[in-house]
Formats: sequence, structure tokens, C-alpha cells
Amino acid sequence: MNVTPRRSYRVNFPGGDGDSLAGIIDLPAGSGDAPSPVAVFSHCFTCNKDLKAIVRISRSLAEQGIAVLRFDMTGLGGSEGDFARTNFTSNCNDLRQAIRFASGEIGPVAALIGHSFGGAASLAVGSEFSAGSSLSAIITLAAPSDTAQLAKLLERMNPSIPRDGLGTVTIGGRTWSISKEMLDDFRSHDLPSLIGKIGLPTLVLHSPEDQTVGYDHAIRIMGLINPNASLVTLHGADHLLAKNADDLTYVSASIAAFVHRYAASQ
Repeated sequence: MNVTPRRSYRVNFPGGDGDSLAGIIDLPAGSGDAPSPVAVFSHCFTCNKDLKAIVRISRSLAEQGIAVLRFDMTGLGGSEGDFARTNFTSNCNDLRQAIRFASGEIGPVAALIGHSFGGAASLAVGSEFSAGSSLSAIITLAAPSDTAQLAKLLERMNPSIPRDGLGTVTIGGRTWSISKEMLDDFRSHDLPSLIGKIGLPTLVLHSPEDQTVGYDHAIRIMGLINPNASLVTLHGADHLLAKNADDLTYVSASIAAFVHRYAASQ
């Protein structure tokens, strides 16, 4: 693995609903004459760009010659907005804005990387790009194959949400307000249909031991995209890739190889 120095800086840009979104760009310090491939990294539900796994992977990708924009969705991390008023539609709109911003700030976006629910957004938005566009690869980490699954989970955590219109759940030791409108939006999307339209090379990384999003979702995604999808099975890894630092090294190297392989073919 070729490792180069990197540099990082903070940015802000308008999200899908006009709120200011916070991001960090991790750049290879010296890319030479050839421009670096550019990736946009979307985080998981209730996470943010500063999740340890996202930071480590983004920095490692920059050291392997890939420029990365990691950003906070509306209402999370350093971004403006009310999380309770967000949903999958707004997540996808935020990602579209991030792609637009990254394209102007550092160059045409070659890859979308998404962790968990951010992976679902990457699949949905990635389905809008055709072969021959600047986007040449989609990468998911522990992504669900549908969005209704999260709605079911949140409703089980607090059955009063559909009745009262708003309720709280505890995720990662923090209390979050969840609206009925959010759950309704999650159920309104046909993500499997969008996944089936993807014509770009897609790398699916998932652990059979994932207790949050089951490995069956990876198998389903593979079946929907096949033959354009590749699967990397992360034996022993947890959903947040927090247990073993070697998992992050392996994941970063796999993503970097995939992006360089397909960005170079454009």
C-alpha cells in the first residue's frame, strides 16, 4: 500500500433543505500531475462525520491517493437543522448537495461511500447515475437493502410514535426525537427497485456478525445488482467497526483498490 501525506480542512455547504451542512475534506497532500479520485462519504443513522470508523477510513483513503468529503447530514454533528424533521428523502437530498459541492470544490465525484443508512442513501442516489458519468463506483458498509426495516425497528423501540406523532428513542446512549412523518417516509421508498437499476460497479462490505443490519441484507443487495456487485465479508466485525482496528485497515485498503480500479477505467 502506497501511503502519502494528507491534509484536511473544514467546509460548509447548503444541504437539501437549505440548512448549512458541516464537512471535512481529507486530501492527498501531493497528488502529482494526475488528479485524485474524489469520494463522498455518508454516515449512518444518528451518526456523524466524526465517527471513529469514518475518520480513520477517510484519512486512510487520502493517504492512498483518494480525496474524500465526509459530512454531517441535516440536524447531526456540526450541521444545522432539526433531526426530527429529517428522513430518507432529506438524506438523499443532502447527499446530492454534497456531490454537487465536492464536484466544484475538489473535482468530479468518482465514488459514493456510505455506512449503514448512509449506504442506503448512496445506493439510492447512485442509481441515478449511468455508466459513462463521472461517478464510477458505489461502496456500502453494513448497508440495509430497504428503508422500511429502520421504520420497524424504531417503532418497536417506541410503539407510541405512530399514535402520538412524535416520540423518543435511545440510540448510542443518546435520546433522539423521532416523528411519525419520518417513519412514513422510510416506508414510502422502494429501495430494492432503485438498487436493481444500479449500473455502476458496487462494492458491498458486511459482517455476518452484524447485530444491527443482518448479513442477509448484503446478500439481497448482491442479488439485486448482480453482476455489477462485489462482496467483501468482514468476518468478526461489528456494525460500527469499533472492535478491531485491523478491520478498518482492511476496509480502507479494499475501498481504495476498488475506487482506483474503476476510477482509472473512466
